[in-house]
Amino acid sequence: MILRTTLALALLATPLTAGPVSFASGWAEQKLSLFSSNDYRFGNTLSMVSDGSVSIAWTRLPQAEWGASAASWAWTVEQSVPPTDLSRKGGDDRNISVYFVFVPQSAAAGLEGAGIRSLLGRDDVRVIQYAWGGNHARGQLIRSPYGKPGTGVTIALRQAGTGSHSESVNLAGDYSRAFGGEKGALIGMAVSGDSDDTNSMIRAALGNMNLR
Repeated sequence: MILRTTLALALLATPLTAGPVSFASGWAEQKLSLFSSNDYRFGNTLSMVSDGSVSIAWTRLPQAEWGASAASWAWTVEQSVPPTDLSRKGGDDRNISVYFVFVPQSAAAGLEGAGIRSLLGRDDVRVIQYAWGGNHARGQLIRSPYGKPGTGVTIALRQAGTGSHSESVNLAGDYSRAFGGEKGALIGMAVSGDSDDTNSMIRAALGNMNLR
């Protein structure tokens, strides 16, 4: 109850913009390990408990959102993992990550049915992951230690710890900084919590997600 109340206050303080992303439907959990799973609750907000576990909640985006170049949201963390090094494979626990999945405009229509696992295995997919966790400076760009080199980055927004915040990010600008050139079509989003390496606990929530 405290978690939802805290996030609700953050949402009231965040101005609404066009292009809201619903957490009430269209989301599904993708396990990264057979024996590891977070507890996601979908509705007006996405709430999550991660107990020494890791997994991803994933959704496709409608074609009307493929051209989005910016995003904003509110998030809150009631219980946090300890600070980690987000560049370290197998030691990069974080409270929440919000993923934005891009593909070339020419490939977008043909990938409408592709799942997150198949997308992450493609050479032409690019992923920007905004993270609350780690011990990095805000805005630091970290090359992903997972997947194919050059296809994914993490951008640190908040260091490990608790609290409630609103965020606004420039997807087009961050894409250019991370990969060069212009972004492709934004065909999907994901949210994850990762506490398996530190065997710790996360209680967090995300809401008021808007694309523009």
